[in-house]
Amino acid sequence: MKILFIGDVFGSPGRNMVQEYLPKLKEKYKPQVIVINGENSASGKGITEKIYKQFMEWGAQVITMGNHTWDKKEIYEFIDDAKNLIRPANFPEGTPGKGLTYININGTEVAVLNLQGRTFLPAIDDPFRKVDELILEAKKRTNIIFLDFHAEATSEKQAMGWYVDGRVSAVVGTHTHTQTADNRILPNGTAYITDVGMTGPYDGILGVERDSVIKKFLTSLPVRFEPDKTGRAQLNAVLVTLDQASSKATNIERIMINDDHPFIN
Repeated sequence: MKILFIGDVFGSPGRNMVQEYLPKLKEKYKPQVIVINGENSASGKGITEKIYKQFMEWGAQVITMGNHTWDKKEIYEFIDDAKNLIRPANFPEGTPGKGLTYININGTEVAVLNLQGRTFLPAIDDPFRKVDELILEAKKRTNIIFLDFHAEATSEKQAMGWYVDGRVSAVVGTHTHTQTADNRILPNGTAYITDVGMTGPYDGILGVERDSVIKKFLTSLPVRFEPDKTGRAQLNAVLVTLDQASSKATNIERIMINDDHPFIN
């Protein structure tokens, strides 16, 4: 089984890259499951129902979120009805939406989880204790479990990878928008990468117009950040291959598409 995960889609440049390259990635890699992190997909902050439906129309089966989940207030109106949209499961009890969903692939279920770290991010519930609960819940239906861990600190992401090694099929990190080169299979069979990277502006800084970010560093004054829509774009993703019988990963491949790394069919 192959699972394609596309990293943080940022604004219209990111959406355009998904629309253009997802069909090509499907043709080349033939994934059975496609997951997209969409927490920055609406102008760099949050998601709208229209964008959620676009991702589904383009071939995604699950959309994961993160700390920008609530930035577009309309999400409160549709999140409970969007069965394939999940937000970090460790938001406090009573928060709208859910953090776990299942995809049926020819009779085999795949559980997709979303959690958020707490280091350098808002202090929500403990993701480590929450993942224990979610794994127990998911294993009532399937042993194939895929986790998007949306976190800032590399140490927290690595800790999560080691904590669940052998209990989930894959842990992919999101949030920092820069693809890391540490993709590996952990000793007990869990695929891991600290950060998948971002899908969106290639010439900005983490997706934002670079001049405004540089001004912020130079002056320490408040600056309005806007998505960079004038430069080139990129798509970052990973392809995780699993042994379906054991639910263990056999490979995790980084995918990077930009002007310096053109797509090769």
